[in-house]
Amino acid sequence: MTLLSERLNLDFLKVGKVALGFSLLLILISVGSLFKNGLDFGLDFTGGAMIEVQFEKDADLPKIRQQLETNGIEKAVVQTFGSNDEVKIRLPILKGQETENLSKNLMDILSADGTKVKLKETEIIHPAIGDEMTEQGILAVVIMLICIMLYVAVRFEWKFSVGAVAALAHDVIITVGMFSLLHLEFDLTVLAAILAVIGYSLNDTIVVYDRIRENFLKIRKGTPGDVVNRSLNQTLTRTLITSGTTLFVLFALFVWGGQTIHGFSSALLIGIMIGTYSSIYVASTLALYLGVSREDLMPPQLEKEGADQEALM
Repeated sequence: MTLLSERLNLDFLKVGKVALGFSLLLILISVGSLFKNGLDFGLDFTGGAMIEVQFEKDADLPKIRQQLETNGIEKAVVQTFGSNDEVKIRLPILKGQETENLSKNLMDILSADGTKVKLKETEIIHPAIGDEMTEQGILAVVIMLICIMLYVAVRFEWKFSVGAVAALAHDVIITVGMFSLLHLEFDLTVLAAILAVIGYSLNDTIVVYDRIRENFLKIRKGTPGDVVNRSLNQTLTRTLITSGTTLFVLFALFVWGGQTIHGFSSALLIGIMIGTYSSIYVASTLALYLGVSREDLMPPQLEKEGADQEALM
């Protein structure tokens, strides 16, 4: 892998402006969709009821959904868990709607045709709690981005810090925007996936930044653009192998993981593809455009020793 990395000599910065333009277009589309369509929030955010029931035989999910729709219950999420006779039903709760007899009404609907069904558990999430979770979710993402900016600024340099946070914000906005554009349900599992995407993308960015810092101190000749290009080539194989294996697993989860983790796997698939792209084209390119140089990354001790030698001469 190291030999292959050394042989690569792709000119990433040649299309740097085109890549940033493409990113800006994706961000505008995502923000536009968020303003126009918003997000299809799941019951975790809007409030709702989660009712677990057990049937005598294997559950017929299409039939259950049809029964609920016929009785005026729309947007219900029906899925099996544990075994084929155990079903989890998630129902939206409208403002002002009474929840006391919700479980009883549901059981009456399911057993109306003589089907034997047993109530196992009922959990109610009120809309007020959903609003609080929405605020806490947004706050969690914002605090994470601020902490990352401080960490990268201390470890590297403020120009790298701006590039890293811009790349992470780019990943979050586009991933959330795709959920809005495709009208995919946004729940707590998706929020967890977005936080995971931030960590994954940051790790990729830090690997590239470490190599850029090493090369700035090792390569005496060449422009900052040459150093960044060389660093991206050296880390490209590692980036593609890591992303490729991760995407392979996520694709399997997306196809065979079932409805329960469909949103989670979708968010990770979109986020990791965008994050891999941003660690190559957004984070490093922005740092370069901000004017990062060898002097910015040189340890203070080396600068002082160099100045002392020049004074002696």
